[in-house]
Amino acid sequence: MISVAIDGPSGAGKSSLAKRLAKDLGYVYVDTGAMYRSIGLYAVRAGVDPKDEAAVTALLPQIKLAIRLVDGAQHIYLNGEDVSDAIRAENIGMAASAVSAHPPVRAFLLDTQRGLAADQNILMDGRDIGTVVLPNATVKIFLTASAEARAERRRKELEEKGQPADFATVLADIQQRDYQDTHRAIAPLKQADDAILVDTSDIGFDESFELLKRTILAHI
Repeated sequence: MISVAIDGPSGAGKSSLAKRLAKDLGYVYVDTGAMYRSIGLYAVRAGVDPKDEAAVTALLPQIKLAIRLVDGAQHIYLNGEDVSDAIRAENIGMAASAVSAHPPVRAFLLDTQRGLAADQNILMDGRDIGTVVLPNATVKIFLTASAEARAERRRKELEEKGQPADFATVLADIQQRDYQDTHRAIAPLKQADDAILVDTSDIGFDESFELLKRTILAHI
């Protein structure tokens, strides 16, 4: 089985590019970030501080996640509810970053993530896929872009959704998320020693897609 691991910071375009790459290559796409976001969403709805490890851990037995394809797109279900849109809120992204720092949460999801790669060709993106989840992945890519480039992309994305956002605020959120992701004690965001660095600060989506596709095909 072929496995492709794509890691990188928030807003680097991992999910959008990974979805298109998986469809183009005929692989199964696994969005691990959606799993953490779902747990973050559950914690927020339960009135639990996502940074409170004991409180979040106590919620895990109540959580059942499922991933299904709907009209060719991956949807994630939290206890039977399709939360694919709800988990994309800015505050849920921050909650996801917080809950992902808790070892029990990572253990809760690790077996599920590895199991998905055991019997099918997959493309998985996240923060620690190449370093922890799939250390023996066929191809590892570390996808990044400057914080400013990521903030501008996110600002435009929010604006297109009818949610005008201040660039400075979005940039501050991204910088805070980067700090949380790179400084957590368990599986911090970092480039695996054998990962290929791809920086998309100065290129658009289509160019990024073609660059990643060439990189993957050259290494499988």
